[in-house]
Amino acid sequence: MEKIIATLCGEQMPDPAALAAGLREAGATAVRINLRDEAVAPAAGLVQQSGASLPDAVVQFWLPSANPARLGATDTVLARYGTVTGQWLVTESTIIANTLHPPMAGERTHGFAQMAFLTLPEGRAWADWRRIWRDGHTQVAIDTQSNFEYVQNLVVEPLADGAAPFVAVVEECFPPAAMTDPLTFFDAAGDKAKFERNLAAMMESCARFITPGTIDVFATSQYDFA
Repeated sequence: MEKIIATLCGEQMPDPAALAAGLREAGATAVRINLRDEAVAPAAGLVQQSGASLPDAVVQFWLPSANPARLGATDTVLARYGTVTGQWLVTESTIIANTLHPPMAGERTHGFAQMAFLTLPEGRAWADWRRIWRDGHTQVAIDTQSNFEYVQNLVVEPLADGAAPFVAVVEECFPPAAMTDPLTFFDAAGDKAKFERNLAAMMESCARFITPGTIDVFATSQYDFA
């Protein structure tokens, strides 16, 4: 089985249940749909944007094969719900499984899911970048944030012409208050000193593998159809 992540833009927000059903009919399994909808509008302050626009939806699904010759059926379904602005083959690593607020099939998951699309800094060797991100930053993200789900998707290759050169896609779930309260986001509710320590540790770690202005970060509503 292979995992695919696609980004969609459209005039209307896709119906997650209908989109998931269509992908399943086309052979996909374990569908997850992340919508940048009104429910996460309060998290606008968390947005980082590298290009002219951000996707309206992120679609994650598994196929027996992501060979380009086998993508026709799922591509057709995706096109019904918007313009595919990017599609990537990834490997998934679940760092923190969501056992605190387990997803319920077809229902919006508690809190919000922050999506981060990462790029390779100019002049940085990919192997060096991966070592810093996965071997070093992972524990920092666990120690300094209130994330109750943490999934790393390492990009294997782009599957769509013109797809941005992202090297990883990260998904982290946070409690609702983290949309507007930095202390909650950094696992320091009511403790300003801890917040400052956690924020400083996170910023120092991110500076080692992220060039400001080159990544996309935004909050979404998560819908699971596993």
